Amino acid sequence: MGWYFSPQSRSELIAELIAPRETERASVKVIAHALRGNMLWSVAEVTAKAEDVHRDLAPGQSLRYIRCDLLECSGGQWGYKPMDESMHPFYYSCPKSYLDLAPEQSAQWRAGVRAYHAQRRAPSAASAPNTALTA
Repeated sequence: MGWYFSPQSRSELIAELIAPRETERASVKVIAHALRGNMLWSVAEVTAKAEDVHRDLAPGQSLRYIRCDLLECSGGQWGYKPMDESMHPFYYSCPKSYLDLAPEQSAQWRAGVRAYHAQRRAPSAASAPNTALTA
């Protein structure tokens, strides 16, 4: 997928990306979202209104997925590049709690998210207390 730019502010773009959407075939609502720098993470829920909307959902059935929108400003316009878990985005700052909100679509990507959060929790060698004995 490519980038999509429009003459709006960053906050207007984010508001648009997390707003509920309705079409004749489906509705989409964002049930959780978080901004990590210029990455907008969200959990979206798609509810089918017609046949063959998404992965054979029957009308009335829903599916949740984790989405990653990269945000960028170019030429005074803000844009986004949409991705979801099934594409294995090579970004792992997704809130770990989001993994419990949607069915797994990429075990390898989820392992990367867990490793990212484990690394952030682990004390670094530089900040660890010095346990060496001095004479």
